[in-house]
Amino acid sequence: MSDPQARWSQGDRALAAGKLMLAWVALLWLLEVVDVATGHALDGFGVTPRDPSELVDVVPSSFIHFGFAHLAANTVPLLVLGFLAALAGVRRFLLVCALIIVVDGLGVWLIAPAHTNTAGASGVIFGLFGFLLVTGFVERRPLGVLAGVLVAAVWGGSILAGLAPTQAGVSWQGHLLGLLAGVAAAFLFRRRPEPSRALGAP
Repeated sequence: MSDPQARWSQGDRALAAGKLMLAWVALLWLLEVVDVATGHALDGFGVTPRDPSELVDVVPSSFIHFGFAHLAANTVPLLVLGFLAALAGVRRFLLVCALIIVVDGLGVWLIAPAHTNTAGASGVIFGLFGFLLVTGFVERRPLGVLAGVLVAAVWGGSILAGLAPTQAGVSWQGHLLGLLAGVAAAFLFRRRPEPSRALGAP
């Protein structure tokens, strides 16, 4: 017999995931409005490599963008990929994003070219792509595998292009590190199969 509470729980998770991602994207747009209104004062929260004082910007850099065009390019993939990743649970999603943001920011700080300033949600986007791409296979869940295949079909080409080191003004290092962090998160935060109950057990 199916469990009505399980069906409700899935719908509740979808609602929570949608609200979370809408709030996240709204925050990014609000920050960019503030950035423009203050003469791009928030751009300083990007990461400049190998400067110890810049370590405090590892997390904030993922929420700052260099103009509305930059933010607009990140909005739809962040909204969609974030929603799909959060469907499995907001708590796990936040842990996944925290890992991606920290690993990506620290990696950029370590290996990005000198005298550059790196910011934006693209590292998170690449991380969520990597997470969704492999998590279904890691957890052996058919729906997760299908989601990964669909995500690869829609965004695979742009992801590969974003990893090319020849694009001027694009942090391929941040993209690559985000992608690897997302794949690692799929293994670190994988869901364990629930133990099956014996017939007749309470």
